[in-house]
Amino acid sequence: MNFENLTVWKRSATLSANLYLYFKKLSDFGFKDQITRSGLSIPSNIAEGMTRTTNPDKHKFLGYAYSSCAELRTQIHIGTKIQYIDPKTSEHWLNETNEISAMIKGLEKAIS
Repeated sequence: MNFENLTVWKRSATLSANLYLYFKKLSDFGFKDQITRSGLSIPSNIAEGMTRTTNPDKHKFLGYAYSSCAELRTQIHIGTKIQYIDPKTSEHWLNETNEISAMIKGLEKAIS
């Protein structure tokens, strides 16, 4: 299965790119680095998992992607509270991460 054809990979890669663009000028480099790295981990782990040859390996990396999605959600909540993220963008990203998480779980079930 080519990971680049997976909707979950496409959506998470788009979300990651949007995070980089949104925080491009943020001077809080610690926050910017953490939130962009967790966002980048989602499609990266999906890609790595889907290129593995065994189902246990695929599950392991999809689990990492799922956890990175939870990490990203946490950072979105905090970023909103400290006014780095506007409420509308926050709501959109939280919805997107919830849907991506569900898609990752669906992919895990499909592999089993």
